Amino acid sequence: MPSIQSTLGEEEGIAEELAESQRQISIAEFFEKNKHMLGFDSGARALVTAVKEAVDNALDATEEAGIKPDIYVEIDDVGDYYTLVVEDNGPGITKEQVPKVFGKLLYGSRFHAREQSRGQQGIGISAAVLYSQLTSGKPAKITSRTKGSAEAQYFELVIDTDENEPEIRTEETTSWDRTHGTRIELEMEANMRARSQLVEYVKRTAVVNPHARLTFKEPSMDEPEQFERAEGADLPAETEEIRPHPHGVELGTVLKMLADTDSHSVSGFVQSEFTRVGKKTADSIIDNFRDRHFGREMAWRPPQAHDEADVARAVQQAVANKGADATDAFADEVSRNVDARDRVAHHELAEIVDEVADEIGDEYGVTFGDTVQENAVEAAWDELTADRTSDLYRLVDKATSTRKDDEAINGLAERLEKRFEKGRERDRATRAQLREYVDRAADQTEEYDDATFGDTARENVVTELWSVMVTVPDEVPKVRDLADDRDATSELTEAMRETDIISPPTNCLSPITADLLEAGLRKEYDADFYAASTRDADVHGGDPFIVEAGIAYGGDLPAEGSADVLRFANRVPLVYQRGACATTDVVKSIGWRNYNLDQPGGSGIPNGPAVIMVHVASTNVPFTSESKDAVANVPAIEDEIELAIREAARELKSYLNKRKSLEKRKKKQNVIASILPKMAEKLADVTEAEEPEYDDALARIMNNVLVEREREDGRVRLVVENHTSSNESPEVTEIVTAEPSNLSDGATAVDMDGEWFIKWSPTVASGEEAVLEYDIDGDASFDVSVEGIEDAKLTNNA
Repeated sequence: MPSIQSTLGEEEGIAEELAESQRQISIAEFFEKNKHMLGFDSGARALVTAVKEAVDNALDATEEAGIKPDIYVEIDDVGDYYTLVVEDNGPGITKEQVPKVFGKLLYGSRFHAREQSRGQQGIGISAAVLYSQLTSGKPAKITSRTKGSAEAQYFELVIDTDENEPEIRTEETTSWDRTHGTRIELEMEANMRARSQLVEYVKRTAVVNPHARLTFKEPSMDEPEQFERAEGADLPAETEEIRPHPHGVELGTVLKMLADTDSHSVSGFVQSEFTRVGKKTADSIIDNFRDRHFGREMAWRPPQAHDEADVARAVQQAVANKGADATDAFADEVSRNVDARDRVAHHELAEIVDEVADEIGDEYGVTFGDTVQENAVEAAWDELTADRTSDLYRLVDKATSTRKDDEAINGLAERLEKRFEKGRERDRATRAQLREYVDRAADQTEEYDDATFGDTARENVVTELWSVMVTVPDEVPKVRDLADDRDATSELTEAMRETDIISPPTNCLSPITADLLEAGLRKEYDADFYAASTRDADVHGGDPFIVEAGIAYGGDLPAEGSADVLRFANRVPLVYQRGACATTDVVKSIGWRNYNLDQPGGSGIPNGPAVIMVHVASTNVPFTSESKDAVANVPAIEDEIELAIREAARELKSYLNKRKSLEKRKKKQNVIASILPKMAEKLADVTEAEEPEYDDALARIMNNVLVEREREDGRVRLVVENHTSSNESPEVTEIVTAEPSNLSDGATAVDMDGEWFIKWSPTVASGEEAVLEYDIDGDASFDVSVEGIEDAKLTNNA
């Protein structure tokens, strides 16, 4: 059967008929048929995605208004469908905006803003509304009350997928017990097969949003589960919108920016449209652009004393009708200025001639016009370049190894001279052209002189020559010309990338910070060890990003099986597509055995009671799909993820090494502690004396910190002896049932319902002791606690 393309043209009017069938598709209509792309590919996952989108909106709204989030999530089984309710205490949404926010895809305020936020595309919550109406046929119910409003606004709406516009079914005012906030209720086809993912999503949201209070209820719960705020956790720092960073910005983006900018010059363009670009940096970018666009000029050594070239004589002969004295002075001054430099390029020679012409012209009352100057420059340049080979020989010899013989070096220099002679005017060349010169000359030298110049030698020669070539001062094209010149814009883009520019500002980002990251882990995971790290900002595609990592280990975490990997982006848990995420790939690639974790086969997720979490904060997180479930494999981001994880893992390694050492120490101490009593008993039997005291001996043998209490009349003394090999700074708290006085060493005493807590923080050098004293009247009971010293290194006899 012939294809339709093969029959086109056989029937008159077929093209017109096909054209009539073409029409524009609305974004809502597209996602109506491709809802899986947004994470609504099954009833189980759809419920998780809907909760995620609604909670993300609630967190963003409350934080932007400076309100600590208080969010309520409830899922109810209503027979054939499930009902999802999400409430927040945010600022509310105005009456005019409610239908657009919930009933129009790709409607939002954050897409063009270059600052961190959970939502950016304006798809998430409206996609949940679309899924709800597709599967249940029922409208979304939205209640919103703005601050200061006497009543709330209530809407029931669906999305007109043909037009991607909200269709309001009900609109009215209503009462609501919240003074401000938003509530959305969706009824949808779903199931609870992903209950574990749902619960984990809420728990992980609590980890990376320690400032938020979350209340969650689903059908299997009798009472809602509360995830409280971490103590002292403030709202995330406010973010500010920034301009793109020059590093990593794509060519197409630069072309678009050139077309849209109000700037006329390249310097004004890069300063006004990019962040971290001031006048000095703009000049560096422009110089790098000149190197790519115009090429550099080769700078040659001035004639030496033994050379036949004579710049002064050549300039004298080139100048006519200016008088002998003025001509001689002009030629001598040009020659003197040339000789004063190590190297001179063509445009530098022209500058010298121009300056000397003005100086000598004023002194002798003559005018050295443009034609005279051009003749002088040409004559002097001929003298400068009369013997390029000798100069090139020195440069090649410096760049290559001592194993190259003179004949090979001279052959390469001679052939390079010919390349410059045949090349661009004024001995100009881009780096790429210079590499072509060197490759061509090296190939010929290898062919005719039986010499070898490998890639390293060739690149060294290019680097040496490029280092003495000089950036030209030519005027760069205007912005309007660059906007129509793709090749020149590509050169500008590369020039920006290779310019040393400081990292982007981080006020557009709101990282969790290492302290709060650890607090979030402590709040939700009962472990023995916690560590967290926050990296400095880096940049990808013109967008800054920060990577943070945290590790929890031991405690009540499951000892069997793989460690739990928690993935986050802009404070949002990534629940699905773990295997497609850059975070997972990086975790698998790290050699965890180096950090004392079990890793069968030496690769993959490590085993053991551990939680490994990674948070990527960016103005534009590169997700692998519209459902935003996995971070793309961007090398710059992967590198930062690895560095952040390794920072936290080094602390884990130190902890595990220390714990292992303490376990061995404790085992040794237990053995000695079991032997000493028997030795004391035997010694007493043999000597027919009382059993000797051995507690102090145990402390000395084990190199422990020993704490003992002595009391004489009303004076109480705590003696802290340090038998370890390093200084120790214990925190000693004495609890006594009588009021103390005359406290030593700056101690403080606090009355707590008839008990006094006395605290000292001495620093005791190795082999020394500290005496902590106070007075009491009458009888009292005592109890001392010592913090800051591991149990295995402490002998408390007080």
